[in-house]
Amino acid sequence: MDLALNEGQRLLRESVERFVEKEYAFAARRQLAASEEGFSREVWATFAELGWLAAPLPEDHGGLGGDDVDVAVIMEGFGRGLVLEPYLSTVVLGGGLIAAGGSEAQRAALLPPLAEGKLLLALAHAEPGGRYDLAHVETRAEKDGQGFRLSGRKAVVFHAASADKIVVPARTAGGVREADGITLFLLDRQSPGLALRAYPTVDGLRAAELTLDGARAGAEEVIGATGAGLPLLELAVDRGITAVSAEAAGAMAALVAATREHLQTRKQFGVPLAGFQVLQHRVVDMFMAHELTRALAFRAAAAMDDPDPRARGRAASAAKVQTGKAGRFVGQEAVQLHGGMGMTEELPVGHYFKRLSMIGTLFGDADHHLRRFAELDPAAA
Repeated sequence: MDLALNEGQRLLRESVERFVEKEYAFAARRQLAASEEGFSREVWATFAELGWLAAPLPEDHGGLGGDDVDVAVIMEGFGRGLVLEPYLSTVVLGGGLIAAGGSEAQRAALLPPLAEGKLLLALAHAEPGGRYDLAHVETRAEKDGQGFRLSGRKAVVFHAASADKIVVPARTAGGVREADGITLFLLDRQSPGLALRAYPTVDGLRAAELTLDGARAGAEEVIGATGAGLPLLELAVDRGITAVSAEAAGAMAALVAATREHLQTRKQFGVPLAGFQVLQHRVVDMFMAHELTRALAFRAAAAMDDPDPRARGRAASAAKVQTGKAGRFVGQEAVQLHGGMGMTEELPVGHYFKRLSMIGTLFGDADHHLRRFAELDPAAA
Protein backbone atom coordinates (compact mmCIF):
# COMPACT_ATOMS: atom_id res chain seq x y z
CA MET A 1 0.00 0.00 0.00
CA ASP A 2 1.40 3.41 -1.01
CA LEU A 3 0.98 5.80 1.93
CA ALA A 4 2.84 8.73 0.35
CA LEU A 5 0.89 12.00 0.34
CA ASN A 6 -0.23 13.40 -3.00
CA GLU A 7 0.46 16.98 -4.04
CA GLY A 8 -2.82 18.30 -2.66
CA GLN A 9 -2.26 16.62 0.69
CA ARG A 10 1.28 17.99 0.93
CA LEU A 11 -0.05 21.50 0.31
CA LEU A 12 -2.75 20.88 2.92
CA ARG A 13 -0.14 19.79 5.45
CA GLU A 14 1.93 22.89 4.78
CA SER A 15 -1.07 25.18 5.23
CA VAL A 16 -2.05 23.60 8.56
CA GLU A 17 1.51 23.68 9.87
CA ARG A 18 1.89 27.31 8.78
CA PHE A 19 -1.33 28.29 10.52
CA VAL A 20 -0.38 26.52 13.75
CA GLU A 21 3.08 28.08 13.77
CA LYS A 22 1.94 31.65 13.07
CA GLU A 23 -1.58 31.87 14.49
CA TYR A 24 -1.77 29.30 17.31
CA ALA A 25 1.02 30.14 19.73
CA PHE A 26 1.06 28.28 23.04
CA ALA A 27 0.28 31.42 25.07
CA ALA A 28 -2.80 32.14 22.93
CA ARG A 29 -3.86 28.52 23.24
CA ARG A 30 -3.74 28.75 27.05
CA GLN A 31 -6.01 31.79 26.96
CA LEU A 32 -8.51 29.96 24.75
CA ALA A 33 -8.48 26.95 27.07
CA ALA A 34 -9.39 29.23 29.98
CA SER A 35 -12.27 30.88 28.11
CA GLU A 36 -15.93 29.98 28.61
CA GLU A 37 -16.26 27.71 25.56
CA GLY A 38 -12.66 26.57 25.58
CA PHE A 39 -12.03 27.45 21.92
CA SER A 40 -12.35 30.37 19.50
CA ARG A 41 -15.32 30.89 17.19
CA GLU A 42 -13.11 33.23 15.14
CA VAL A 43 -10.54 30.48 14.63
CA TRP A 44 -13.37 28.11 13.68
CA ALA A 45 -14.54 30.58 11.04
CA THR A 46 -10.97 30.68 9.72
CA PHE A 47 -10.99 26.89 9.42
CA ALA A 48 -14.14 27.23 7.30
CA GLU A 49 -12.54 29.87 5.06
CA LEU A 50 -9.50 27.64 4.54
CA GLY A 51 -11.72 24.73 3.51
CA TRP A 52 -10.68 22.45 6.37
CA LEU A 53 -14.25 21.92 7.58
CA ALA A 54 -15.42 21.01 4.09
CA ALA A 55 -12.43 18.79 3.31
CA PRO A 56 -13.97 15.33 4.00
CA LEU A 57 -17.59 16.20 3.18
CA PRO A 58 -19.29 15.19 -0.11
CA GLU A 59 -19.04 17.69 -2.95
CA ASP A 60 -22.77 17.65 -3.68
CA HIS A 61 -23.45 19.09 -0.20
CA GLY A 62 -20.87 21.84 0.08
CA GLY A 63 -17.82 19.69 0.74
CA LEU A 64 -14.55 19.13 -1.10
CA GLY A 65 -14.90 15.36 -1.47
CA GLY A 66 -11.76 14.49 0.49
CA ASP A 67 -11.08 11.29 2.39
CA ASP A 68 -9.79 10.10 5.76
CA VAL A 69 -6.16 10.66 4.75
CA ASP A 70 -6.99 14.35 4.26
CA VAL A 71 -8.49 14.36 7.76
CA ALA A 72 -5.37 12.66 9.14
CA VAL A 73 -3.19 15.37 7.55
CA ILE A 74 -5.27 18.08 9.21
CA MET A 75 -5.42 16.33 12.58
CA GLU A 76 -1.66 15.70 12.59
CA GLY A 77 -1.11 19.43 12.18
CA PHE A 78 -3.65 20.15 14.91
CA GLY A 79 -1.77 17.79 17.21
CA ARG A 80 1.42 19.79 16.78
CA GLY A 81 -0.38 22.90 18.01
CA LEU A 82 -2.72 21.27 20.57
CA VAL A 83 -5.65 22.83 18.69
CA LEU A 84 -8.76 23.10 20.88
CA GLU A 85 -11.47 23.65 18.27
CA PRO A 86 -14.11 20.88 17.92
CA TYR A 87 -12.97 19.45 14.59
CA LEU A 88 -13.17 15.86 15.81
CA SER A 89 -16.66 16.09 17.28
CA THR A 90 -18.21 18.26 14.55
CA VAL A 91 -16.52 17.27 11.28
CA VAL A 92 -15.15 13.76 11.82
CA LEU A 93 -17.81 12.24 14.08
CA GLY A 94 -20.99 14.27 13.60
CA GLY A 95 -20.43 15.26 9.99
CA GLY A 96 -19.18 11.79 9.13
CA LEU A 97 -22.35 10.20 10.52
CA ILE A 98 -24.62 12.56 8.59
CA ALA A 99 -22.66 12.01 5.38
CA ALA A 100 -22.62 8.22 5.74
CA GLY A 101 -26.11 7.53 7.08
CA GLY A 102 -28.22 10.65 6.91
CA SER A 103 -31.19 11.04 4.61
CA GLU A 104 -30.95 13.31 1.59
CA ALA A 105 -32.95 15.94 3.48
CA GLN A 106 -30.62 15.73 6.49
CA ARG A 107 -27.50 15.97 4.36
CA ALA A 108 -28.86 18.93 2.39
CA ALA A 109 -29.92 20.75 5.56
CA LEU A 110 -26.89 20.08 7.76
CA LEU A 111 -23.72 19.56 5.73
CA PRO A 112 -23.53 22.94 3.93
CA PRO A 113 -23.79 24.99 7.16
CA LEU A 114 -21.29 22.63 8.80
CA ALA A 115 -18.80 23.28 6.00
CA GLU A 116 -19.39 27.02 6.38
CA GLY A 117 -18.64 26.90 10.11
CA LYS A 118 -22.22 27.74 11.09
CA LEU A 119 -23.15 24.40 12.69
CA LEU A 120 -21.47 22.51 15.52
CA LEU A 121 -22.20 18.86 16.30
CA ALA A 122 -21.40 16.45 19.12
CA LEU A 123 -21.64 12.67 19.50
CA ALA A 124 -22.91 11.15 22.76
CA HIS A 125 -21.61 7.64 22.16
CA ALA A 126 -20.47 6.70 25.68
CA GLU A 127 -22.52 5.73 28.72
CA PRO A 128 -21.58 5.24 32.39
CA GLY A 129 -20.43 1.65 32.79
CA GLY A 130 -20.08 1.10 29.06
CA ARG A 131 -16.32 0.43 29.17
CA TYR A 132 -15.75 1.36 25.51
CA ASP A 133 -18.44 -1.05 24.26
CA LEU A 134 -20.46 0.83 21.63
CA ALA A 135 -23.27 -1.73 21.89
CA HIS A 136 -23.67 -0.94 25.60
CA VAL A 137 -26.70 1.35 25.27
CA GLU A 138 -29.07 1.64 28.22
CA THR A 139 -30.66 4.88 26.97
CA ARG A 140 -34.16 4.01 25.77
CA ALA A 141 -36.24 5.55 22.99
CA GLU A 142 -39.94 4.78 23.42
CA LYS A 143 -42.35 5.24 20.55
CA ASP A 144 -44.51 8.32 20.98
CA GLY A 145 -46.94 8.94 18.13
CA GLN A 146 -44.88 9.62 15.02
CA GLY A 147 -41.74 10.20 17.07
CA PHE A 148 -39.84 8.95 20.11
CA ARG A 149 -39.15 9.97 23.71
CA LEU A 150 -35.62 9.38 24.99
CA SER A 151 -34.56 8.69 28.57
CA GLY A 152 -31.11 7.84 29.89
CA ARG A 153 -27.62 9.17 30.51
CA LYS A 154 -24.56 9.80 28.36
CA ALA A 155 -21.02 10.41 29.60
CA VAL A 156 -18.07 12.56 28.46
CA VAL A 157 -19.77 14.18 25.48
CA PHE A 158 -17.07 16.42 24.04
CA HIS A 159 -18.10 20.00 23.15
CA ALA A 160 -21.74 19.23 23.94
CA ALA A 161 -22.36 22.62 25.57
CA SER A 162 -21.27 24.43 22.38
CA ALA A 163 -22.96 22.09 19.91
CA ASP A 164 -26.11 23.03 18.04
CA LYS A 165 -27.14 19.40 17.66
CA ILE A 166 -26.10 16.18 19.41
CA VAL A 167 -26.18 12.68 17.92
CA VAL A 168 -27.60 10.33 20.58
CA PRO A 169 -27.62 6.52 20.22
CA ALA A 170 -30.64 5.05 22.02
CA ARG A 171 -32.17 1.62 22.20
CA THR A 172 -35.48 1.14 20.40
CA ALA A 173 -35.38 -2.65 20.82
CA GLY A 174 -33.39 -5.39 22.51
CA GLY A 175 -31.36 -5.51 25.70
CA VAL A 176 -28.20 -3.80 26.86
CA ARG A 177 -25.14 -4.85 24.78
CA GLU A 178 -27.23 -6.33 21.95
CA ALA A 179 -25.97 -5.24 18.55
CA ASP A 180 -29.46 -4.87 17.05
CA GLY A 181 -32.00 -2.32 18.24
CA ILE A 182 -29.75 0.77 18.47
CA THR A 183 -31.05 3.88 16.71
CA LEU A 184 -29.23 7.17 16.15
CA PHE A 185 -31.14 10.38 16.89
CA LEU A 186 -30.15 13.95 16.06
CA LEU A 187 -31.36 16.19 18.91
CA ASP A 188 -31.22 19.95 19.32
CA ARG A 189 -29.07 20.90 22.28
CA GLN A 190 -31.94 23.05 23.58
CA SER A 191 -34.49 20.22 23.37
CA PRO A 192 -36.85 20.04 26.39
CA GLY A 193 -35.89 17.07 28.53
CA LEU A 194 -32.21 17.28 27.60
CA ALA A 195 -29.90 18.58 30.36
CA LEU A 196 -26.14 19.08 30.33
CA ARG A 197 -23.53 19.33 33.08
CA ALA A 198 -20.46 20.79 31.40
CA TYR A 199 -16.88 20.70 32.72
CA PRO A 200 -13.28 21.13 31.52
CA THR A 201 -11.21 18.01 30.88
CA VAL A 202 -7.64 17.51 32.03
CA ASP A 203 -6.25 18.34 28.58
CA GLY A 204 -8.01 21.70 28.32
CA LEU A 205 -11.03 20.66 26.24
CA ARG A 206 -14.71 20.77 27.25
CA ALA A 207 -17.08 17.86 27.82
CA ALA A 208 -20.44 17.28 29.48
CA GLU A 209 -22.60 14.66 31.13
CA LEU A 210 -25.93 14.43 29.32
CA THR A 211 -29.23 13.49 30.96
CA LEU A 212 -32.30 12.67 28.89
CA ASP A 213 -35.66 12.78 30.61
CA GLY A 214 -38.36 12.36 28.00
CA ALA A 215 -36.55 14.35 25.32
CA ARG A 216 -38.58 14.13 22.14
CA ALA A 217 -37.22 13.25 18.69
CA GLY A 218 -39.28 13.22 15.53
CA ALA A 219 -39.06 10.46 12.93
CA GLU A 220 -37.19 12.91 10.68
CA GLU A 221 -34.44 13.13 13.30
CA VAL A 222 -33.49 9.45 12.99
CA ILE A 223 -30.14 8.91 11.23
CA GLY A 224 -30.21 5.77 9.11
CA ALA A 225 -32.63 2.91 9.68
CA THR A 226 -34.42 2.45 13.00
CA GLY A 227 -32.70 -0.22 15.07
CA ALA A 228 -29.68 -0.47 12.75
CA GLY A 229 -27.47 2.33 14.03
CA LEU A 230 -24.56 0.32 15.43
CA PRO A 231 -22.68 -0.22 12.12
CA LEU A 232 -22.85 3.52 11.40
CA LEU A 233 -21.65 4.29 14.93
CA GLU A 234 -18.77 1.82 14.62
CA LEU A 235 -17.68 3.36 11.32
CA ALA A 236 -17.79 6.87 12.80
CA VAL A 237 -15.76 5.83 15.85
CA ASP A 238 -13.18 3.98 13.72
CA ARG A 239 -12.75 7.18 11.72
CA GLY A 240 -12.46 9.07 14.99
CA ILE A 241 -9.74 6.67 16.12
CA THR A 242 -7.68 7.25 12.98
CA ALA A 243 -8.12 11.02 13.39
CA VAL A 244 -6.95 11.13 17.02
CA SER A 245 -4.10 8.72 16.23
CA ALA A 246 -2.88 11.19 13.61
CA GLU A 247 -3.35 14.01 16.13
CA ALA A 248 -1.28 12.06 18.64
CA ALA A 249 1.46 11.62 16.03
CA GLY A 250 1.56 15.39 15.61
CA ALA A 251 1.76 15.92 19.37
CA MET A 252 4.58 13.36 19.63
CA ALA A 253 6.49 15.11 16.83
CA ALA A 254 6.24 18.37 18.78
CA LEU A 255 7.53 16.67 21.93
CA VAL A 256 10.46 15.08 20.10
CA ALA A 257 11.43 18.45 18.60
CA ALA A 258 11.08 20.27 21.94
CA THR A 259 13.12 17.62 23.76
CA ARG A 260 15.86 17.66 21.14
CA GLU A 261 16.08 21.45 21.34
CA HIS A 262 16.20 21.35 25.15
CA LEU A 263 19.06 18.85 25.15
CA GLN A 264 21.00 20.94 22.65
CA THR A 265 20.73 24.13 24.71
CA ARG A 266 20.85 22.83 28.30
CA LYS A 267 24.38 22.21 29.59
CA GLN A 268 25.80 19.88 32.21
CA PHE A 269 29.48 19.85 33.16
CA GLY A 270 30.04 22.54 30.56
CA VAL A 271 28.70 20.56 27.58
CA PRO A 272 25.19 20.31 26.05
CA LEU A 273 23.08 17.43 27.29
CA ALA A 274 22.77 16.34 23.67
CA GLY A 275 26.42 15.28 23.84
CA PHE A 276 25.60 12.41 26.20
CA GLN A 277 25.09 9.24 24.18
CA VAL A 278 22.56 7.71 26.54
CA LEU A 279 20.31 10.75 26.13
CA GLN A 280 20.73 10.62 22.37
CA HIS A 281 19.48 7.03 22.44
CA ARG A 282 16.40 8.04 24.45
CA VAL A 283 15.49 10.74 21.93
CA VAL A 284 15.94 8.23 19.10
CA ASP A 285 13.56 5.86 20.89
CA MET A 286 11.02 8.70 21.15
CA PHE A 287 11.41 9.43 17.45
CA MET A 288 10.92 5.79 16.48
CA ALA A 289 7.76 5.53 18.61
CA HIS A 290 6.41 8.65 16.89
CA GLU A 291 7.22 7.36 13.39
CA LEU A 292 5.50 4.02 13.99
CA THR A 293 2.43 5.80 15.37
CA ARG A 294 2.26 8.05 12.33
CA ALA A 295 2.65 5.13 9.91
CA LEU A 296 -0.15 3.12 11.53
CA ALA A 297 -2.42 6.18 11.79
CA PHE A 298 -2.13 6.94 8.07
CA ARG A 299 -2.43 3.27 7.18
CA ALA A 300 -5.67 3.16 9.17
CA ALA A 301 -6.90 6.32 7.46
CA ALA A 302 -6.30 4.73 4.05
CA ALA A 303 -8.14 1.60 5.21
CA MET A 304 -11.35 3.48 6.07
CA ASP A 305 -12.50 3.10 2.45
CA ASP A 306 -12.31 -0.70 2.72
CA PRO A 307 -15.83 -2.15 2.30
CA ASP A 308 -15.03 -4.85 4.88
CA PRO A 309 -15.87 -3.50 8.37
CA ARG A 310 -13.57 -6.08 9.99
CA ALA A 311 -10.61 -4.82 7.98
CA ARG A 312 -11.44 -1.23 8.90
CA GLY A 313 -11.79 -2.15 12.54
CA ARG A 314 -8.48 -4.04 12.69
CA ALA A 315 -6.63 -1.13 11.06
CA ALA A 316 -8.16 1.36 13.52
CA SER A 317 -7.47 -0.84 16.53
CA ALA A 318 -3.85 -1.46 15.47
CA ALA A 319 -3.32 2.30 15.27
CA LYS A 320 -4.98 2.85 18.65
CA VAL A 321 -2.85 0.22 20.40
CA GLN A 322 0.32 1.86 19.13
CA THR A 323 -0.98 5.35 19.90
CA GLY A 324 -1.78 4.46 23.50
CA LYS A 325 1.56 2.84 24.20
CA ALA A 326 3.68 5.36 22.31
CA GLY A 327 1.82 8.35 23.74
CA ARG A 328 2.64 7.31 27.28
CA PHE A 329 6.25 6.50 26.42
CA VAL A 330 6.97 9.69 24.48
CA GLY A 331 5.19 11.86 27.04
CA GLN A 332 7.03 10.34 29.99
CA GLU A 333 10.40 10.59 28.27
CA ALA A 334 9.81 14.22 27.32
CA VAL A 335 8.89 15.15 30.89
CA GLN A 336 11.85 13.29 32.36
CA LEU A 337 14.38 14.70 29.90
CA HIS A 338 13.15 18.22 30.64
CA GLY A 339 13.59 17.61 34.36
CA GLY A 340 11.42 19.54 36.82
CA MET A 341 10.56 22.04 34.06
CA GLY A 342 8.54 19.37 32.30
CA MET A 343 5.87 19.42 35.03
CA THR A 344 5.24 23.18 35.00
CA GLU A 345 2.11 24.74 33.53
CA GLU A 346 4.20 27.36 31.75
CA LEU A 347 6.01 24.83 29.56
CA PRO A 348 4.07 23.15 26.71
CA VAL A 349 5.54 19.69 27.46
CA GLY A 350 3.10 18.82 30.23
CA HIS A 351 0.13 19.98 28.15
CA TYR A 352 1.14 17.69 25.28
CA PHE A 353 1.46 14.81 27.73
CA LYS A 354 -2.04 15.51 29.10
CA ARG A 355 -3.52 15.47 25.61
CA LEU A 356 -1.71 12.24 24.73
CA SER A 357 -2.98 10.68 27.97
CA MET A 358 -6.56 11.66 27.09
CA ILE A 359 -6.20 10.29 23.55
CA GLY A 360 -4.87 7.06 25.06
CA THR A 361 -8.26 6.32 26.64
CA LEU A 362 -10.54 8.01 24.09
CA PHE A 363 -12.60 5.41 22.17
CA GLY A 364 -10.88 2.64 24.12
CA ASP A 365 -7.44 2.09 25.63
CA ALA A 366 -4.64 -0.09 24.28
CA ASP A 367 -5.81 -3.22 26.11
CA HIS A 368 -9.35 -2.88 24.75
CA HIS A 369 -8.15 -2.49 21.18
CA LEU A 370 -5.64 -5.31 21.46
CA ARG A 371 -8.56 -7.61 22.31
CA ARG A 372 -10.67 -6.10 19.52
CA PHE A 373 -7.87 -6.60 17.01
CA ALA A 374 -7.75 -10.29 17.91
CA GLU A 375 -11.55 -10.67 17.84
CA LEU A 376 -11.70 -9.14 14.32
CA ASP A 377 -9.13 -11.56 12.95
CA PRO A 378 -10.72 -13.31 9.93
CA ALA A 379 -9.32 -16.59 11.21
CA ALA A 380 -11.38 -16.18 14.39
CA ALA A 381 -14.64 -15.51 12.52
